[in-house]
Amino acid sequence: MSIKQLTIRTHQQGLYNITAQVAQAVRESAIVDGLCTVFIQHTSASLLIQENADPDVCQDLNNWLNRLIPEGDALYTHTLEGADDMPAHIKSALTATSLGIPILNQSLALGTWQGIYLWEHRHQGSLRKLVIHIGL
Repeated sequence: MSIKQLTIRTHQQGLYNITAQVAQAVRESAIVDGLCTVFIQHTSASLLIQENADPDVCQDLNNWLNRLIPEGDALYTHTLEGADDMPAHIKSALTATSLGIPILNQSLALGTWQGIYLWEHRHQGSLRKLVIHIGL
């Protein structure tokens, strides 16, 4: 078993490919076959497995979610931390805060076009903390 903490700096709203960092943690663990769990320790960002070949996919996903969950909705009462904060919490609730990826032969068992993404939901970047648990 191996547990690693990873810090990712985001600069703005959008998807950040973290596949290489997670794959490196798997290699360093020396676990041949098992499960890699990635958990984000935040309520205004999330995790996603998505296509990594065409960056337009990430842009389209971000645009679609922003249209689905707009800023400035009159129903929001949690507004002290900025107009993007409550929508960021909703986006996080509708997506994922943890992912489980099988490990085969000391590699992530991702499909050909799959990558692991941190999805920043706030406009301003932040330091985002992740916990990676690698086990049998």
